[in-house]
Amino acid sequence: MFRRDRLGVHVNGIAIRRALREFALVAALFLAYKLGRLLVDGHVTEAMNNASAVWDFERALHLPSEAGIQARLLSHEWWVRAANTFYAYVHFPATAAALIWMYVRRPETYLWMRRTLATLTAFALVIHALYPLAPPRMLTFAGIVDTGRLFGPSVYGSPSSDTLSNQYAAMPSLHVGWAVVVALALMATTAGWKRWLWLAHPTITLVVVVVTGNHYWVDAIAVLGLLGVVHALVPRAATPGVVIPAQRLAPASATRTPPSHPRT
Repeated sequence: MFRRDRLGVHVNGIAIRRALREFALVAALFLAYKLGRLLVDGHVTEAMNNASAVWDFERALHLPSEAGIQARLLSHEWWVRAANTFYAYVHFPATAAALIWMYVRRPETYLWMRRTLATLTAFALVIHALYPLAPPRMLTFAGIVDTGRLFGPSVYGSPSSDTLSNQYAAMPSLHVGWAVVVALALMATTAGWKRWLWLAHPTITLVVVVVTGNHYWVDAIAVLGLLGVVHALVPRAATPGVVIPAQRLAPASATRTPPSHPRT
């Protein structure tokens, strides 16, 4: 009995150390996301010139006007505030919650998700540095407004005095990119037709970032292309929509053991 107790303490100690290590890795990912944006700040003129070029490029492609879509919703203040709230409070918490759930319930999918987010973020930060881009809300000539500052809640302060974020890093949209990764991970662990419902998260995110004036359509297109590259580099751990029932893994009378987390 004493040896069994010691073994239990040892196993619990390993699980706690793994959890702390993963927490530190994910915290470093979020910190790199914030600090990386700061490191590439300070290219205002270039970012504004790029924004004008992107706007003209979208019009040449006959993409729907972000200004027109936003104008249709400005008269519905409740919906605009809801979009602002989603932009401000869903992006990070939803990603963190999905990572925690995957770590506890689907370790292999968690590992893929964490590696994909880290690789995607690293590539995006390089693009932010090479191609600074002002968001649509800064294009006064296009008639787009900053809905966060107009209705609240607002995420950003004045671009000239904001020391917490790089507001000239619109391309590609990590809001959309992270939402797609979250949806893919959840789809991989959901059976049947219900797994397709997770696509609502990146879809709503795309609408929100456009309506609030924080991203162009091409920012989302760019991050989807970048995800294609990342997908080729990061091996997939699970097949979307395939869930193995627990009773097929072991007899009902068998003693359950905690999932074995993959080594990084």
